[in-house]
Amino acid sequence: MSTGPSAAPQTKAARQARIRDLLVGQAVRSQADLAALLADDGVQVTQATLSRDLVEIGAVRVRGADGGLVYAVRGEGGDRSPRVGLDPEVLDARLAKLCAELLVTAESSANIVVLRTPPGAANFLALAIDHSVIPSVLGTIAGDDTVMIVTRDPLGGDAVATRFLELASQGA
Repeated sequence: MSTGPSAAPQTKAARQARIRDLLVGQAVRSQADLAALLADDGVQVTQATLSRDLVEIGAVRVRGADGGLVYAVRGEGGDRSPRVGLDPEVLDARLAKLCAELLVTAESSANIVVLRTPPGAANFLALAIDHSVIPSVLGTIAGDDTVMIVTRDPLGGDAVATRFLELASQGA
């Protein structure tokens, strides 16, 4: 199944979001490595621009799992510790914990899933979903107590809603 067209970041904000995703998703040792990863996505960037982007997003160099220096970005929300190359199992466990704490209901229609949370919690849950490794999720929109998820599969809403309910029971 094709995931549809994916456009390369065209704006500074989109480029910086992609850089953040790359730094959280894998260990990046140098600006040259980062530039190569961006080029693989069709994003051409000069070293000077890349250097400014790293400063603006607050990237820091930290010791990776193997002891070498890698770029990391600070977490969002209450956890501001630098994040680098997080294991998908760790992300899944974090999302399961948040679902257990915050998910009230999950309903779907075609490729749309609506998650209900306590008041004020939707943005926090949506951010965790956006940073998760659920390939069937195209994106989220959050209100005060509601998260809307759009799935990649035109009829994938039921499966994704079920997945979130399962995550909530795993994290309990």
